[in-house]
Amino acid sequence: MKRTGSQIVMEVLLEHNIDTVFGYPGGAALNVYDALYDYSDKIHHYITAHEQGAAHAADGYARSTGKTGVVFSTSGPGATNLVTGIATAYMDSIPMVAITCNVSDNMIGRDSFQEISITGVTLPITKHNYFVNKIENLADALRNAFRIANEGRKGPVLVDITKDVTAATTDYTPHKPLPLEPHPKFTEAQIDQIAKIINECKRPVIYFGGGIEASNAREELYELIQKADIPATYTMMAAGVIDCDDPKNLGLIGMHGTIAANKAIDQADLVIALGTRFSDRVALNPKRFAPKAAIIQIDIDASEINKNVLINYSIVGDTKDVLQALLPKIEERKHTDWVEQVTAYQKTVRVPMEGAKLRPKELIEATCDLTDKDTIYVTDVGQHQMWAAQYVRHHKTHHFLTSGGLGTMGFGYGAAIGAQIGNPDKRVIHFTGDGSFHMNMNEGCTAVSYNLPIITIIMDNKVLGMVYQWQTVFYNKHYSQTVLNRKTDFVKVAEGFGATGFACNTLDEFKEAFQKALKINGPVWIECNIDKEERVLPMIPNGGTIDDMITD
Repeated sequence: MKRTGSQIVMEVLLEHNIDTVFGYPGGAALNVYDALYDYSDKIHHYITAHEQGAAHAADGYARSTGKTGVVFSTSGPGATNLVTGIATAYMDSIPMVAITCNVSDNMIGRDSFQEISITGVTLPITKHNYFVNKIENLADALRNAFRIANEGRKGPVLVDITKDVTAATTDYTPHKPLPLEPHPKFTEAQIDQIAKIINECKRPVIYFGGGIEASNAREELYELIQKADIPATYTMMAAGVIDCDDPKNLGLIGMHGTIAANKAIDQADLVIALGTRFSDRVALNPKRFAPKAAIIQIDIDASEINKNVLINYSIVGDTKDVLQALLPKIEERKHTDWVEQVTAYQKTVRVPMEGAKLRPKELIEATCDLTDKDTIYVTDVGQHQMWAAQYVRHHKTHHFLTSGGLGTMGFGYGAAIGAQIGNPDKRVIHFTGDGSFHMNMNEGCTAVSYNLPIITIIMDNKVLGMVYQWQTVFYNKHYSQTVLNRKTDFVKVAEGFGATGFACNTLDEFKEAFQKALKINGPVWIECNIDKEERVLPMIPNGGTIDDMITD
């Protein structure tokens, strides 16, 4: 059958069961949006206030649903506005396909109006990208984009299409999604070796990351923890994989991780690293990470083996595949003394704040008290992000969405919008700080336009909290450009967008506002005034170890 390039875009989306896209139209994309008009009964498009918000929405949609996020944009500034969102997805291994439109092929290279080589711009932050200037190549490029985004270590792929291709016509034949490449193979000898090491160790710790979520290996991880009686710690990307109430859950690892998690790694004789990459926020001093332990690393990406920390044993493979092969060879064990030793380190680090009326920990705990276990929590980046990682009662995978690798301030509202659209039956709570929220509050109009009942909790301390904390501790209180004291009235701004706003100075006021917010059918902003001297603790400085941990 004959189809235009723009129609082929829609048909390939449908081939991959894509019924939700985010984006923003423009001149070079007019043909695609015209075709979208005719497919609007099958493909639902959500327009955001800014292309960056659309990219984050596609990302949040993907993280919370397990599907592929899709974002559209026009050429030039529309395409470059996607860059931060694409990089965010790339760093956190999120499957996303960005479809951009460029000027016509005969105008490429002439510095035409709104021309940019977006494939050149995004080469370092995509798994792959395509420049399509011949209509015969379009369908294959799009199909391969979905394949590449989802096979192996997942990530974003960009397809840039010239405007003449979107208007041209060619033969189109429907096609099933391309099969994904098989997972890397490993040998039985490798499994036997790893099993023997686990069966013989005395002080093991499991350290896992987002690769467990990506491979849906939660059940296998639980079986390993229980069968071999091993305590576990996790990165921020894996919050919720094991229940917060599990007695072997040591909590978050790394710079702002728990005392128990970091002490366990320091004293272990074996660290089993599953689907994680030893980032500099975890292995702050790589040469002194797990100094008494042999380290096993299991990861689908061969480039991560020995990249940041030297490994004793490794398997390149999908974590679910490896664990399924490993579990029958693991002996039933008890490490009672070891588990009791490390769990005894669990304690809450409190910062005495004279006269503080609204504390982040109490605020987050009250939020959890008033919502159910199906609630999806989304954060921006900063102190509030770490408090949420520490204090939210994590129960489920895909229910804590945050920018881990890139640390993108402004990620939260767009991602919350994508999560709410992808999960209309679930409550979405967005934690942010006044610094991060000033970067993305323009998406308030998006939340209002689609009547999304997202509750945004703004921890307002009038400073760039995390940088302010570092300046306090390490820079002699030289508060260079971090004391904002902006006069923004978030309640009035919310009302201006058409949302509902509340302002709180005490925990009782917050609880009252939050209970009201739960009954409102639409977006709500709750401004929570907290003290600028609040700290994220514990804290291990860059290059430090457990011996350098700051707890007060």
